[in-house]
Order: sequence, then structure tokens, then C-alpha cells
Amino acid sequence: MRDTTAPRAGELRIDAPHRDLLDQVLDKWSLSILNELCERPCRFNELRRAVPAVTQKSLTATLRRLERNGIVERRVVATRPVAVEYRITPLGKTLRGPVDALLEWADAHMPQIERARKAFDAAED
Repeated sequence: MRDTTAPRAGELRIDAPHRDLLDQVLDKWSLSILNELCERPCRFNELRRAVPAVTQKSLTATLRRLERNGIVERRVVATRPVAVEYRITPLGKTLRGPVDALLEWADAHMPQIERARKAFDAAED
């Protein structure tokens, strides 16, 4: 059953559209790809080299999701042979601050997180 109560002041409600969007822009490969595109536009194979662990299929799917959400744009470059270039959009650039804040939080709290993980794993054994 869906919670229909209004959020309290200063409280955010995480609804399905929020979860879907966050899943799509903060998934396994998106952050690495966005990090590359924040520096400069890239062609597909440049992105594959920059993120070597990503498969062609995963890179294609990730770029399509980011493009669908308006975070990345795909541009056909009139060269021979024709090339496709990806670049971050102005909307995509607005993600930099929130992502940097999450990374700073993770960096500041990583020792606590590692201790919690070790304690949890030890209790599981």
C-alpha cells in the first residue's frame, strides 16, 4: 500500500519515479561514464577504453538510459566514417554537486563503514 501522507517539513519522500531515476543515473557504470563526459565529449570507443571493465552491451545500455533521462546527448559527427559522440548536457552537469557530496560523505565515513562491515561479517561467520 502506498503512503499518501504528506512529508513533514524538510523531509523528502522517495517515490517510484525517484527510485527509478536514481537507479538509472547512479548505477554501476553511469558514474564512471559521467566522470569521463564531464571532462570532454567522447566517442563510444573512447568511453570503452576509459572504462575498460564495461562491456559493449552495458556501455550501450547505460548511454541510452542517460540519454533518455536528458543527462547525456548523442551527436552524429559528419566525418568519414560517420562517428557518434556523447557529451554531458547542462542538466547532466547539475548532477556534479550532488554526486560530489555523496562521494565526500562516503570518503569521510569509510572508516566507520569498514568497521561496521567487518563486525557484521564476523557475526555472520
